[in-house]
Amino acid sequence: MSELVLVVAVAATFFAAGIVKGVTGMGLPTVGMAVLGAMISPLAAAGLLIVPAVATNLWQLLSGPALGPLLRRLWPMMVAISAGTLAGAAWLASGHAHATTVLGLALAIYAAYTLCARQLRVPAAAEPWLSPLVGAITGIVTGTTGVSVMPAVPYLQALGLARDDLVQALGLSFTVSTIALAVGLGARGAVTADQLGLSLLALVPALAGMWAGQWLRGRIPAATFRRVFLICLLLLGSQMALRPLL
Repeated sequence: MSELVLVVAVAATFFAAGIVKGVTGMGLPTVGMAVLGAMISPLAAAGLLIVPAVATNLWQLLSGPALGPLLRRLWPMMVAISAGTLAGAAWLASGHAHATTVLGLALAIYAAYTLCARQLRVPAAAEPWLSPLVGAITGIVTGTTGVSVMPAVPYLQALGLARDDLVQALGLSFTVSTIALAVGLGARGAVTADQLGLSLLALVPALAGMWAGQWLRGRIPAATFRRVFLICLLLLGSQMALRPLL
């Protein structure tokens, strides 16, 4: 793949990922890692995603109505996410040969679960011990694959939060995961100043895509878009997981 073609493909990927984020409120790192992981190494893809992911997630986090109460409720989960991500980042930073396979499995499991599973509910009595456990697992998955959706997203949905609070809680989880991943990779020399500069440039198509997604949100059924997105993610994740066997 020529350098020009790669640049165009990366810009198009961030634009498409921004559209998904604008429509659904999530999915920018998920789409980015899924598509970029087919063109470059998962480690390089994770480095490119840092600035767009942090910027869009901070916007989502700070635009909600209940940051203080969410922090008081979810801080054990956020601490565990940070610790798990810092530990798992060693695996991603090593450039492990099976990183793409693990990433594909994580994406396929997430898509299949979201498409098929019934909505769960977490009993209030279980939250004090379940939140840090889910956070630790999410952190390890994030550090290993660069994707922070599992199992944090279904867990937060199972808490029964109001819609705006749920969107803000997702923004909080994604922001913590992305910053911890950046710190973990940076501490191991896996993210350089040049990569951060390229990541900053990737913010432009990501924000343009997010604006387009917000425009689309009012014109197509969000449920239809979400279903098509998840089916595509399931197919792409399965292909990535099975690639070494093909």
